[in-house]
Amino acid sequence: MRYEKVAWSGGARLVAGVDEVGRGSLFGCVAAAACILNPADRIRGLRDSKLLTPEVREKLAARIRKRAIGWSVAEVEADRIDEINIYQASRLAMKLAVERLEPRPDYLLVDAVAIDIDCPQKKIIHGDALSPSIAAASILAKVHRDSILRSLDPLYPQYGLARNKGYATPLHRLALQEHGPSPLHRRSFAPVAGAAGLGQWGLRLSGEDVSEEDLCDEELYGEQMAAEEMESAAEMALAAEGVEEKEC
Repeated sequence: MRYEKVAWSGGARLVAGVDEVGRGSLFGCVAAAACILNPADRIRGLRDSKLLTPEVREKLAARIRKRAIGWSVAEVEADRIDEINIYQASRLAMKLAVERLEPRPDYLLVDAVAIDIDCPQKKIIHGDALSPSIAAASILAKVHRDSILRSLDPLYPQYGLARNKGYATPLHRLALQEHGPSPLHRRSFAPVAGAAGLGQWGLRLSGEDVSEEDLCDEELYGEQMAAEEMESAAEMALAAEGVEEKEC
């Protein structure tokens, strides 16, 4: 809890971890969570949600919801992702999660990026592996989004959402080629745009000016995404064989 201890030593009392999941998915929302852990009630086993089995994630999520001082979740849907790009949508989902959090935090530990909110914060690359508060948020967001994807699987059975959670597995890509994208696919993502005959869209769809701070954040964000893409290669291979994959 090195980062939490630094925040407490600086006078903060309600330190929230913030993380999101679903950046690399081709389908559905990006989800985020914010969580204030109770320093007097340590929850053992917290770590990056991608490294946990679904069963362990579910158990830990239940413990977090019961024992944390406060927690919240939020989503940004696919159509909004297409409007503002996945980087900005991820930041927006995290901002919404913090705004919904009760009690209000006085310090944020955020995975990889800075979010546009009036609260002192520190962005930590690979934060879900370095901060239990961020790990708890990662677990809550992952369990929340996975539940959403499972609920949508009967509506779009051809894509195998219950198994792949919308990620670009070989079978999901094949389904896109055979059936085309659904209304909940992210059409700004190249595999979906290609299947829809739209061509490859740029990362930034809104044409807004890019600040130097945004460029710095996106560079750091890209480093984390590259690391997670490496982790996901084996997971996507398992999902292609019908085994539930973890988040990429």
